Amino acid sequence: MATGSEQVVFKNKTARWIEDRLPILGFGYQHLVAYPAPRNLNYFWNFGALAGIMLVLQIITGIVLVMQYTPHTEMAFDSIERIMRDVNYGWLLRYAHANGASMFFIVVYIHIFRGLYYGSYKAPRELLWMLGVVILLLMMATAFMGYVLPWGQMSFWGAQVITSLFSAFPLVGDPIVTWLWGGFAVDNPTLNRFFSLHYLLPFVIVGVVFLHLIALHTHGSNNPVGIDLTKKDKIPFHPYYTVKDLFGLAVFLLFFSYFVFFGPNILGHPDNYIQADPLVTPAHIVPEWYFLPFYAILRSTVYDSIFTPLIVFSYLGITEKLMGVLAMFGSIAVLLVLPWLDTSRVRSANYRPIYRWVFWLLVIDAVVLTWVGGEVPTETVVLIGQLATLYYFVHFLVIMPLLGRLERPRPLPDSLGRPVLSHGASAQPAE
Repeated sequence: MATGSEQVVFKNKTARWIEDRLPILGFGYQHLVAYPAPRNLNYFWNFGALAGIMLVLQIITGIVLVMQYTPHTEMAFDSIERIMRDVNYGWLLRYAHANGASMFFIVVYIHIFRGLYYGSYKAPRELLWMLGVVILLLMMATAFMGYVLPWGQMSFWGAQVITSLFSAFPLVGDPIVTWLWGGFAVDNPTLNRFFSLHYLLPFVIVGVVFLHLIALHTHGSNNPVGIDLTKKDKIPFHPYYTVKDLFGLAVFLLFFSYFVFFGPNILGHPDNYIQADPLVTPAHIVPEWYFLPFYAILRSTVYDSIFTPLIVFSYLGITEKLMGVLAMFGSIAVLLVLPWLDTSRVRSANYRPIYRWVFWLLVIDAVVLTWVGGEVPTETVVLIGQLATLYYFVHFLVIMPLLGRLERPRPLPDSLGRPVLSHGASAQPAE
C-alpha cells in the first residue's frame, strides 16, 4: 500500500476498485491505521477503545438475547428464566449483557475522569467533550430501559419511581407520565415501549460515537502533557496503539470474566429474581450502582438541614421533588458547559498543583455520593448526601472558574522531545 499526502493508493486491484467507487477503505486506513497519535499516551487512553468494544459487545449480545425474550408483562420474567435454563449458553449471554452494562459504565466513567484530569474538554475539543456527554445521557436512558425488561420487583418499582419523577413538573408533569406509561400505571404498554427504545437507542449511540470520532480526529487526541503537538511528537496509531489497546483489552477481559463466571449477580439486586408484583413494594428501592451518585443528588435536595434556605424556592412553586429532579439533571448538564467553566489556560492537571488536589476531592465526592445513593435515607445519610451534593456543584460552578484565574501552573514544555527546564521555559502567569 502506498499513501499520498491526501489520497490512499492501494496495491491490491480489488481494494483500488472499491476505493475508486466507495472510498471507505481509505477512510478506515487514515483513521484507524495511519492516524497520527501523540507518542506519550498512557494506559488511561485505552478506555476510549474499550468503551467502543463494550458497545459492540452489548449490541451483539442484546440482539441474540432478543431472539428469546418476550416483551409482555405476563411472560417477560419467565422468558428470562428460560434463557437462563433452556437456551444454549443463554446464561452466558445474559450474564455477559447484564455485567457488560456495568463494565461499559466503569470504562466510560474512567474515560470521563481521565478527560477531567487532563483537560480534554478544553479548546479546541469542546464539541468532542459535549458529544461524549450526549453519549453518557443516551447510555443512561438505554441502561434504565434495559433494567426494566426482566420485569423483576426492582425493575418494576425502579420504573415506577423514575418515571413518576416527571410528575414533579407543573402543568405538563402528569400528561408526560401518562404518555411514558402508555396508560395510568406502569404496565404492558410501558414494557413494550421501553423494549422498543432499548433496542433502538444503542444504534443512536453508534451514530453519536461516529460524530465523537470525527470530532476527535479533526484536532487529534489530547495527551498527558496537554500541549499542542508538532508532527515529530506523533506516531502512527498502528501498530503502536493497536498493540497497546490489545494488551489493555486482555487485562480488561480478565476483570470482566471474573464477574461473568464467578460473581454474575454481585452488581445486581436480589429482588430482581422475584417477579414484579404491583401490590408489594420492596423495602428499599435503589437503582443500579452506576446511577447511585445521581440518585443521591435527587434525594439530597430536600428543604432540610443545610438546604433549608432553599425553601424560598417553594414560594415559586418549586417543590422538593422538582428541586431534586432539576438538581439531578443539572449534575449532568453542568458537564456540557464545563469547557467554559474552566478558565485555566493549562489543560493537564500534571502542571496544575492545586487543581490536582481538587480533582481528587471530586473523585472522593463521587464515591461518597455512590455510597449515599445505596443507603436508606436516614437523617445522617441525607446530611452527608447534601454536603456531597453541595461540593459537586461548588466544584464545577465556583472552584473551576476561580481556580483558573488564581492558580499559578508549572511551566509547560514546548514539545514532548524537550525537557521542561532545559530551554528556560517560564512559569505560566496567573490570569
